[in-house]
Amino acid sequence: MPEFRTIDAGEARLRVAVQGSGPLVLMVHGFPESWYSWRHQLGPIAEAGFTAAAIDVRGYGGSDKPPAVTDYAMQHMVADVAGAIAALSPGEPAVIVGHDWGAPIVWNTAMTRPEVVRAVAGLSVPHFGVPTTSLRQLWEQVFTANGRFFYQHYFQAEGVAEAELEADVRRSLRRFYYAISGDAPDGSWPSDKVVGDPLLRGLPDPDPFPAWLTDADLDYFVGEFERSGFRGPLNRYRNPDVDFAWLQQFQGRKIEQPALFIGGERDLVLSMFGRNDFVPMMQAQIPDLRGHDVLPGCGHWTQQEQPAEVNERLVAWLKGL
Repeated sequence: MPEFRTIDAGEARLRVAVQGSGPLVLMVHGFPESWYSWRHQLGPIAEAGFTAAAIDVRGYGGSDKPPAVTDYAMQHMVADVAGAIAALSPGEPAVIVGHDWGAPIVWNTAMTRPEVVRAVAGLSVPHFGVPTTSLRQLWEQVFTANGRFFYQHYFQAEGVAEAELEADVRRSLRRFYYAISGDAPDGSWPSDKVVGDPLLRGLPDPDPFPAWLTDADLDYFVGEFERSGFRGPLNRYRNPDVDFAWLQQFQGRKIEQPALFIGGERDLVLSMFGRNDFVPMMQAQIPDLRGHDVLPGCGHWTQQEQPAEVNERLVAWLKGL
């Protein structure tokens, strides 16, 4: 097991799992996860000669859980990552790696705080630069205006998704994790739901669960969310307009650091707004994009579903920096 520390990141106190010594590699998880989603990466990165560290994002696990929706705006998430780097690697920039929401967090940290970031890797979610449209406007145009269910729209009303997910945390996580994994058959994430439907309606509950998430793994995640709830994690989704406004000051700025992207062939993130050739779009915003692999058969939970494949690419990239 890694060593656990609670660090002062400036705006918040964060729990961090740390293993190894050497230059810092800081990992940032997504929704609904934990530092534990990097359990397969900490050891190999440490063995490669780095300090491997994985935070609980604010709102999760052992980290602070401020109450206001705007406490989870992107500028605060970026501040937490920069603060964690300062606490764990004083005076030295770090490599940062993010998955799901953690990917936009690390992409935006690299872009807006380049002095603290040596290199950046994103899993699942590509980076296309400073947005020209709020994500809310995009989902309203594609989904809501046509009466179609979109999970981020459903998350907007405070307390609604919290109540649904917290009613039975184990069942909620099993169904959510499975539906967007590479093991789920087509249609496991329903396309016929309408505005007003609950999140979990129509999501299968597999028995047994795919081997990449053991009973012990699920026990850990369930325990974390039973203690901390879902309000903080869901609040991240409730800031699309605040995030859009904050990022406008960085229009025209690119990510200049060495970068890596790893996605999953069956990850719905790459197709939810229509499947595009995302690599040229990324290269236009990240001139030093050194890898852009899409793993066959892999769903959304990239580093948990295919840890060996992710570690091979991630460690090789780290050693090449």
